Amino acid sequence: MRYRSLAKTQNRRRSVRIDNRHSSIEMGLLPQLIGFNLRFAQVSVFQQFTAKFGTYGISAPQFGTLLLIESNPGVSQSSVAEALRFDRSTLVQIIDRLENRNLVIREVSLHDRRSHALKLTDQGTKLLAVLKALALEQEDEITRDLEDGERET
Repeated sequence: MRYRSLAKTQNRRRSVRIDNRHSSIEMGLLPQLIGFNLRFAQVSVFQQFTAKFGTYGISAPQFGTLLLIESNPGVSQSSVAEALRFDRSTLVQIIDRLENRNLVIREVSLHDRRSHALKLTDQGTKLLAVLKALALEQEDEITRDLEDGERET
């Protein structure tokens, strides 16, 4: 996609049009809304993530889950779901996939036998080390034009 700005002299607002392979569409008020811009940025970052991590078969939600389990060995599924803002059924699917790949194990919690404690396997720990290096590379690529203070914000 490519943006083309059209100056409007009456109200000094910028008109933005997106041209893509199928059509050209006037964006109206959307480019002025923070939610739209954040979503647009998120989609771009996720597309880059998918391109970089695709060969490992790991999605962004799976990566986030692995990071939380690494930082909190024995963490409960509900705590991970809450931290990542997932509903429990979504997290169960993510954990199922990670467990099927032998990256995560579920154990009965020592504190609450109704709950599962999540831990990385050795294979999960090794893969996560590679993925973290890729994530830092991606962060450098995304933020390369920002000043140090802007990166910390």
